[in-house]
Amino acid sequence: MKSLLTFRNIALATVACGLVGGAVVAQTQPLPAVQWDNRRLDTLDRNVRRLERALTQRNSQGQPVLVEPDPEVVALQDRVGQMDRRLADLEATVLRVNGDLERMTFSQDEGDRDNAALRTRLADAETRVQALERAATEARAAEEAEAAGPRSPTGDAVADLAAARALSATDPARGRAALEAVTANWPDTAQGREALWRVGDLIRAGGDQAGAVQQYAQALQGWPTQTWAGEVTLKLARGLEATNRDPQACAALGEYTRRYAATSTPALRQIATDTGRAANCT
Repeated sequence: MKSLLTFRNIALATVACGLVGGAVVAQTQPLPAVQWDNRRLDTLDRNVRRLERALTQRNSQGQPVLVEPDPEVVALQDRVGQMDRRLADLEATVLRVNGDLERMTFSQDEGDRDNAALRTRLADAETRVQALERAATEARAAEEAEAAGPRSPTGDAVADLAAARALSATDPARGRAALEAVTANWPDTAQGREALWRVGDLIRAGGDQAGAVQQYAQALQGWPTQTWAGEVTLKLARGLEATNRDPQACAALGEYTRRYAATSTPALRQIATDTGRAANCT
């Protein structure tokens, strides 16, 4: 049995040498690919068995078969061994490089997080510094304005208002600036209140109903008793209705009815009626 196994190994080595030799020839003359199926495998098995029987017969006749290794096969095996060692070295190098890359990536992520935190703190600090600078600038401006006192062209509220009204009739832009100066220089006077709603008229003429409403509301704080108060209340109501604030418009009309309607002209009372109808007041 041992001899049979030896002969089988020899036969397989012979077949292998033939395959290696065929591979060398195939480098110069490519062969068609073999389609392995059950029939071909059975044929190969029978041929191997015939070779085994022939080797056994020759051995029994005292003619042993010696198969020497092909030098090219030995050289090829040596090259394969070298390639295996080099591949192992490359794998070790790749593993080491991957480890270094992972550590570098982790360090970079930590650095990015630290930089983001520093940027956030820096932005917060800049915002706070800017706020402090603005507050300091406003405080200095207020102190300077208080120390300088009102910068009135004439030194009299009535004269300042008259000049501003005359200027606004010919130059609305400069007239608005003059009226705003009256409101700043004489804030607690009847002339200052009148300048407020006259600025509102100029703003409304420019198409800004919402801005005009603010001016009218400031002029009517405390519901003054000047002769213009009823008309300005109606302007406020109409501005509120025009900016889709009907409940507020109706409230303003209610104040007009209680405070100013009795002393108003028929034309103003008609405006109040029309405005109430437009605002759906009950």
